[in-house]
Amino acid sequence: MAGYLLALDQGTTSSRAIIFDTKGGIVAVGQRELPQILPQPGHVEHDPECIWETQLGSAHDALAKSGINTDDIRAIGITNQRETAVLWDKKTGAACGNAIVWQSRISAPVCERLKAAGTEERFRSQTGLRLDPYFSGTKLTYRFEADSALKQRAERGEVLFGTVDSYLTWRLTGGQVHVTDVSNASRTLMFNLHDLHWDNELLGLLGVPEAVLPKVVASSGIVGYTDPKWFGREIPIAGIAGDQQAATFGQTCFSPGMAKNTYGTGCFLIWNTGNAPQTSQQGMLTTILWQLGEEVTYGLEGSVFVGGAAVQWLRDGLGVIENSSDVEALAAQVDDSDGVVVVPAFVGMGAPYWDPYARGGIFGLTRGSTAAHIARATVESMAFQSRDVLDCMQRDTGIELNELRVDGGASVNVELMQFQADLLGVSVVRPQVAETTALGAAFLAGLAVDEWSSLEDVASTWKLGARFEPTEDADVDQQYRQWQKAVQRCLAWESPTPLPGDSA
Repeated sequence: MAGYLLALDQGTTSSRAIIFDTKGGIVAVGQRELPQILPQPGHVEHDPECIWETQLGSAHDALAKSGINTDDIRAIGITNQRETAVLWDKKTGAACGNAIVWQSRISAPVCERLKAAGTEERFRSQTGLRLDPYFSGTKLTYRFEADSALKQRAERGEVLFGTVDSYLTWRLTGGQVHVTDVSNASRTLMFNLHDLHWDNELLGLLGVPEAVLPKVVASSGIVGYTDPKWFGREIPIAGIAGDQQAATFGQTCFSPGMAKNTYGTGCFLIWNTGNAPQTSQQGMLTTILWQLGEEVTYGLEGSVFVGGAAVQWLRDGLGVIENSSDVEALAAQVDDSDGVVVVPAFVGMGAPYWDPYARGGIFGLTRGSTAAHIARATVESMAFQSRDVLDCMQRDTGIELNELRVDGGASVNVELMQFQADLLGVSVVRPQVAETTALGAAFLAGLAVDEWSSLEDVASTWKLGARFEPTEDADVDQQYRQWQKAVQRCLAWESPTPLPGDSA
């Protein structure tokens, strides 16, 4: 049987499906846009039915383009936007309202209440996470407090919760399998990093019935089979990982000390710390990267909420570009940002600030400022936020990183990658296959069905695409200081507690 793997990559703004061969090469790609629902400032939702329809449709598109018979697909791997929370009816599969997206700040008051009750350290020590509306646990608290009838149904076992991987697996298997993998479970605020189980004490604090939760499984291994009505035959679902963990796996960052940064809707820097969780003193998250057999690999993560999404704002909000890809040409019209700094804190700020009340700002404007300067500063904001994170990780680990592996849509921007190398003072390395998130899901699925025999076998498929070496630039540190000053102006912008000088 010819060996092909189908990777389902369900992201924040689109659903993608990619077919890979056993050398890690791309055979065909299907992609469909996922509409964003923005009910109010700081709140983001998705229609779960649209998530399902676009993901299934993209899979059919990829198969049609490839010309491959479904008999040649050895297994399916799933990777997904991680902290987005979906609730659905166990019997009918109908969604119980829209999914609350990871970017949403709607549960910020829940987090403030839990912090005031003195529970933050308990959550951090057991889950490796912060009490922030980013994570799905407080989203469930918000939903259940807003709808008591929904919570009662959940307590009776009539409603199921899942992150997007869990929802897709349930739909693909015709409602036969309700699971999630350890990497996604570790992003919920409900999963204990140490004993690898749902934490009953934390569930009690959040008011989440255990009956709604999926079974937690390893990241590589057959968990079920697709209903034949979707692809004409049963196909094993054999790999699951959250998108950033999957990208780390796809970048073959298998050894402690290796790190990758994904420039997608947000920017996500992950540092492999090995087989034991490491607590951050610098505002980073401790997370599970993957589980292979009984062996669990951990990492530190810095999550930047708005990366490439800021470019979408230039397109959709300001209308200064027609397509997101136009930003590189617009930014290239000027040699630098001429002192303009853009802080894209549209939905608060993630690591290392963790401020859901921060809001965005543009600073340093003069009469000479143009759309090109704003575009350049918007692109540079991805690099500045990534330095915020990497500086903290190096202090946490006491190790200086020599090489940062990069991927995601914005990693094709040559000017951005060179600026990132200059700003960090380390080599920035981009692989030949940029679709590392989907590739990681394919690797995990392929390992489960013996398409690859070992991690060394998988690592041999990684090929260098481009390397960006840091250059001497006296202005870089000064630019970074201006960035830090601008960030301070944006923090606590919508804080419920008045700041000194605020009017009552």
